[in-house]
Amino acid sequence: MRPTQLLLRIFLVAALVGAGANLAGAQTAAPQASQPPQATEASVADSPIEQAAKAIEKAKQNFASLEDGVKQKNDDDDALVALAGKTDELGRAVLNISVGLRPRLDQIKNRLAELGDPPKEGQPAEAEIVTTERNALTAERAQINAVTGDAETLSASIGKLGNLIAETRRQLFTATLLRRTDVSFSVIDDAASAFVQEGAEFIQALGSWLGFVLKFKAFAFFAAIAMSLVTAMVLLSGGYRIFGRYLQRKETDEQPSYINRLSIAFWSTLIRTFALAALLVTSYFFLNSFNVLRPDIAPIIGALFAAIGLIYFVRRFTNAVFAPREPHWRLVKLSNRGASSIGACLLAMAIVNALDYLFGSISEAMGSPLVLTVVKSLIAALIIGFILIAASFGRPMLARNGDPDAPGRHWPHGMAIILRVLGAGLIITALTGYVGLARFVATQLIITGAIIVTTYIGLLSGKAISRSETFGETSLGRFLEKRFKLGPVAIDQAGLLVGMCISAIALMVGIPLVLLLWGFHIQDLELIGYRLLTEVRLGGISISLIGIMTGILLFAGGYLLTRWIQRWLDGNIMARSHVDLGVRNSVKTGIGYLGVGLAAIVGVSAAGIDLSSFALVASALSVGIGFGLQNIVSNFVSGLILLVERPFKVGDHVVSGTAEGIVKRISVRATEIETFRKQSIIVPNSELINASVGNWTHRNRMGRSEIPVSVSYNSDPQKVMDILLELVNAVPVVLRNPEPHVEFLRFGPYSLDFELRFMLADMGDGLRVRNDLRIAILKRFREEGIEIPLPQSDVVFHRQADQVATTAAAGKVPAKIEDVSEASELEEEAGTVRRLRGKAADGNLKG
Repeated sequence: MRPTQLLLRIFLVAALVGAGANLAGAQTAAPQASQPPQATEASVADSPIEQAAKAIEKAKQNFASLEDGVKQKNDDDDALVALAGKTDELGRAVLNISVGLRPRLDQIKNRLAELGDPPKEGQPAEAEIVTTERNALTAERAQINAVTGDAETLSASIGKLGNLIAETRRQLFTATLLRRTDVSFSVIDDAASAFVQEGAEFIQALGSWLGFVLKFKAFAFFAAIAMSLVTAMVLLSGGYRIFGRYLQRKETDEQPSYINRLSIAFWSTLIRTFALAALLVTSYFFLNSFNVLRPDIAPIIGALFAAIGLIYFVRRFTNAVFAPREPHWRLVKLSNRGASSIGACLLAMAIVNALDYLFGSISEAMGSPLVLTVVKSLIAALIIGFILIAASFGRPMLARNGDPDAPGRHWPHGMAIILRVLGAGLIITALTGYVGLARFVATQLIITGAIIVTTYIGLLSGKAISRSETFGETSLGRFLEKRFKLGPVAIDQAGLLVGMCISAIALMVGIPLVLLLWGFHIQDLELIGYRLLTEVRLGGISISLIGIMTGILLFAGGYLLTRWIQRWLDGNIMARSHVDLGVRNSVKTGIGYLGVGLAAIVGVSAAGIDLSSFALVASALSVGIGFGLQNIVSNFVSGLILLVERPFKVGDHVVSGTAEGIVKRISVRATEIETFRKQSIIVPNSELINASVGNWTHRNRMGRSEIPVSVSYNSDPQKVMDILLELVNAVPVVLRNPEPHVEFLRFGPYSLDFELRFMLADMGDGLRVRNDLRIAILKRFREEGIEIPLPQSDVVFHRQADQVATTAAAGKVPAKIEDVSEASELEEEAGTVRRLRGKAADGNLKG
């Protein structure tokens, strides 16, 4: 059977089943049709205001029940967490009721403003329909105000109840930590007797449960374990496939870089711990789902799995940070013996904490007396205290010569004192009866410290990868560079992004775990996350991070769609239609601004930002436009005019003031003109609109080119003209209509001046054609013996001036010149002659 036929049959069966259900419902309702329909009509006739009022009354009843629950269960933290979640949900529901009435209230206010006030005494009466409508709207507004007033009052009460729950939980947490228990030998004796009895009961309960499982739930038990193993293996294999190179240390790498050490320490701890956590969590889930766990055994199994996970995590953490057998991979400067001893101390404290938690769960499940739990926690706190004091006397620091096998140095003085104070403090706190506080501090020293250090390693890894020119040296960076052919800049930017992602992962994993250890519940974290994502209040403004992210995604999608439409139109429709380049650019630019504007509007609306709230900003902006932004607005409007009117387009050869070149880009603010020396000049659009702009290629690219030519007076003018026309007509790109011609311009001071004029279909060919024609003209003139004269002048001087110049050159004045004034004139003449001779010698003058 084909898939389409199968789907069709399924739809037909579903339709028949639905029709049968409707028929049955109609037959069931038929006997009730004879009953009075008052209730049904009333429910249909309920207006939104009445429905809101009923919802408020129901919310008041729920609020009263929540208040009673808080009073009755003020000593149960789990129950208070559940009540806090319900209180927050009720508060959001009441707020939604009030918000749902605001549009109708705004409509009523606007309509009343349109109707205006009722006429006063002495004024003409208004129409009865207007009075009726005003009265109805006024009454409806009063009802809405009453309902919203109740909602606001109830919201305030709900907020106070939430604060009361939070304060009660803080007091309960403080009281639990600071609860004092009498520690004496009689208490220890009672605990020993209770421990023996508890052990016997636990062995009996465990044996009966195992017998029950093997007899009745064997298949479910092994199926749950198998599914858990499969889930963990899938996650672990996926983690190894993605992060495998960061999970194993290469034995051949004798001097690993700092970034490799950080990455392997962070990812090996995180991925492997999560794989084991997945195995434990899924095992518990499947065992509980298949009804394998009994109510008295389920909390013990959960505590056992948690203890195993804690010990494994601390083991992975110590191996990643201290690397006892691989000093070149170690993250801290410790000797080999110091790394092993510190790792062993941390693991021992983790085992003590895990066993204390497991034994406490067994005591709670078996119903053992509280004194047994207190003594167990007392012993655990004392053991951890002695471990800290013993560790403070060690010599774990790396030797000064840097040899990890050499005996190490003592702790820094301040660190040793801190360890001793912590150990002594735990012992004294436990012996004085504050066992709960000692147990809490001991737990936080191990677990919270390990989580914080692991998170810090993750942050250091992200920071190291984000450094300039670092990501390209990693294996992932080399893979991306080879796979996507990325350049150094792109690889560096990718490294920045990867570093930010690693830091975000470290924070997203570390912060919730620390909060859970410090008394927060999962419901608290869910509530915090929900509020952060949906309702962040800044004064009277409510911001939704989900809405903002949705708006950003919609804007990005609109932007990419706009760019795709631009490329598709330009590369398919306009390119195949042979549309002019300038028109294509104008259409692309217009579609780009339109698409980006629409995407921005959609994104802002999706982010939950009311566009009407920008009215005040727009009014202030108009004042700014009148003063400081007028040039920007002028350029913007001028850019729109250029795109629509198109006095020039991309690719045109324009001249504007001192700028001459090819138009490369037209935007709404400025136009880019590239000169023939490849210099980009950014010209504001307002200058192009308000000033004269020469466009050599406005309507077409055809233009005239000229070549001035000068020949000597000995040349035949007609022959010169014939040669020029012959040469220009031999050029293929020169237009024949209008045909080229030569103008005899003038009789120059030393030459006959001509000008060769011709038309080209493309002005861009002018420089090349003129250059080739000049070369051809020079060669032809040389062949024909036509001389191109140099600038020349005739200089006439008398012999007396020549003698004066000769005498002056010798430094003497002629003796026959007696008159001083005459001698001065002759010296001046001689200077003139010398200057003329100098010019003639340089070839500038010809005598």
